Amino acid sequence: MDAETSRVKLTDLASCGGCAAKYSAARLEELLAGFVPVEAENLLVGLAPADDAAVYRLDDERALIFTLDFFPPVVDDPADYGAIAATNALNDVFAMGGTPLLALSIAAFPEELPVEMLAEIFAAADAQVRAAGGLLAGGHTIRDAEPKYGLAVVGTVRPDGIWPKNGARPGDALFLTKPLGTGLIMTGHKRRLAGAMQLERAVHWMRTLNKDAADALRPFEPNAVTDVTGFGLFGHAHEMADRSAVRIRLESERFPAIDGALDLARNGVRTSGDPRNREFVGDHVASYGLSETLEALAYDPQTAGGLLVALPAERGPALEAEFTARRLFIRRIGRVEEGAGVVVE
Repeated sequence: MDAETSRVKLTDLASCGGCAAKYSAARLEELLAGFVPVEAENLLVGLAPADDAAVYRLDDERALIFTLDFFPPVVDDPADYGAIAATNALNDVFAMGGTPLLALSIAAFPEELPVEMLAEIFAAADAQVRAAGGLLAGGHTIRDAEPKYGLAVVGTVRPDGIWPKNGARPGDALFLTKPLGTGLIMTGHKRRLAGAMQLERAVHWMRTLNKDAADALRPFEPNAVTDVTGFGLFGHAHEMADRSAVRIRLESERFPAIDGALDLARNGVRTSGDPRNREFVGDHVASYGLSETLEALAYDPQTAGGLLVALPAERGPALEAEFTARRLFIRRIGRVEEGAGVVVE
C-alpha cells in the first residue's frame, strides 16, 4: 500500500510492466513460423507478413483494421495506467493509416483491488478511446493475481490507404515522432533512481495518442510506417528493413530521448525486456563505436511509442515543417538504402 494515498501500488503486483512484458520476439518468430498463413482474397494484411494489425477489405472503399493489445501496469496511478494501455492499443490503428471505430476492454484483476481503482482505469481508457475518435462498447474481465488491461480495437481505412511495415524503399528518409526512453524511466522510477519530473515526462508521452501525428503524416503518403513499442527502436527498425528487403542506416547522434532517460542508461538501468530485444535483433544490427548509453536507449522497450516513418527524402523537409507548424514532435533519425539489416553510425 502507498502510505500517502492508502492505495495499492499497481506496479508492485506486476513482474514487469507495459510493453516490456511482451513475449520474446525471437521466440515469437519461432512460434509463428509453424503457422500456415491464411489465404483469403480480402485479407489484405495478416501473418504473411505480420504487421501492426490485421486488415480485412469490405469493398473497394472500406477495409477493417483489427488489433489487440494489453499488458500489466507500467505506472501506479490507475487513470494513467488505463489511458496508457488504451493509447498503446489504439496506436496500432494509427500506425496502419486508419481511424479507430470501436473498442472492447480486455481486463484481468485481483478481486482484492478496490472497485474505485478499476473504475478509474476503465474511465481513463474510455476517455482515450473517445479522443481517438472511437467508442468503448464493452469487454471481458477475469480474475488474476497480476493486473492486466488493454483493448481490442476495430478501425477503418481505405484499402489503398494502408501504411504497411514492409514498404520502405532505398532513398527514403526515416523519421520518429516521439522521443525514446519510457522503459528506462519507468524502471528507474521503480528503483528510486528517477524522480517525479522524469516520471511525468514519460507518462505524458505514453498518454499521447499518435492520432495527430498520423493526421499530419497522411497527406505525405509514406512508404512504410510502424509504431515503436516493446521491441525497441532497433527491433522495429529491423522488422521494417527485413520485411522491406532494404538496409536501414540510423544516425545515433540524432536519437531523441526523454529528459532523464540517458542518465539512467548511463548509470546501468535496464528493463527486463532489454536482453530479449538484444537476443532478437542483435545479430542484425551493425554498430560502429556506438556508446553503451545510446545502445541501451535503442534497445529499450517503449510503451505507446511514436511512429517510425519511411518516406521519399524529398518530402522530408515539408513533413518536418508541417509537424513544426502543428507543434508536434518529429526527428529525422536515418535513411533507407539498398542492402539488408540495420547499420548504426
